[in-house]
Amino acid sequence: MSIGTAKPSAAELKAVKHYFIDEFPVTKALTAADYESLSLKYLDEIFANHNAAVVCGGTGLYIQALCDGLDEMPQTDSNIVTQTEQAYAQYGMEWLQQAVLQEDPEFYRQGEIQNPARMLRALSFIRSTGKSITQYKTQTKKTRPFKIIKAGLELPRELLYARINDRVDSMMEHGLLAEVENLLEYRHLKNLQTVGYSELFDFIDGKYSLQQAVEKIKQHTRNYAKRQMTWFKKDGEINWFRAGEEGLVEKILSLK
Repeated sequence: MSIGTAKPSAAELKAVKHYFIDEFPVTKALTAADYESLSLKYLDEIFANHNAAVVCGGTGLYIQALCDGLDEMPQTDSNIVTQTEQAYAQYGMEWLQQAVLQEDPEFYRQGEIQNPARMLRALSFIRSTGKSITQYKTQTKKTRPFKIIKAGLELPRELLYARINDRVDSMMEHGLLAEVENLLEYRHLKNLQTVGYSELFDFIDGKYSLQQAVEKIKQHTRNYAKRQMTWFKKDGEINWFRAGEEGLVEKILSLK
């Protein structure tokens, strides 16, 4: 999934030690709880020799899991998770939204009904435990043995959207379609129910022309970026900067 996930280049990986890159097979769904546990382990290793570590990313729930911790909750049944993901792959977003509305109306009212990963998690959870996942969300922050400084980067919407469109074109030029074709047998997995892959699976199925599928990727990526910004803007601890502004690195490093 190197192209579709915009994996750092070989030069970037050589220049800076990265974690969570090429560590797991496509068949492994890494949950937010997994990420929390592994991140804390990696940070112990980093802090043994360095004063600081950089956490970089766009998936708000996972960053929140690391910074604030997650609530303890029962495990979901792996068979139910697989069945739910397969049903979503077959029937799509409208089916998923209706299933969540019928089986977990509390989550539907409070949750992100445009976020398939969150809905799949909620649906699998209530089917496994008989209880809504919302009952286990206490929003209690955990104490971490390190200081956290948050910096957010933003761009004017028109520029951001233009860069997204250019990035999708670049991914297609570098072989995204071939990458998706090589992953066809795994399309039912949660990791492949993501922007850039779902749309090209639909092209392969004949639902869209290639041009239409590429336009869908651009549209859905822009939608995702908007949801990301909405999520992070709710975090009052984030210090916001314009991406590319003069002296940006120095300004971030000066945060206390």
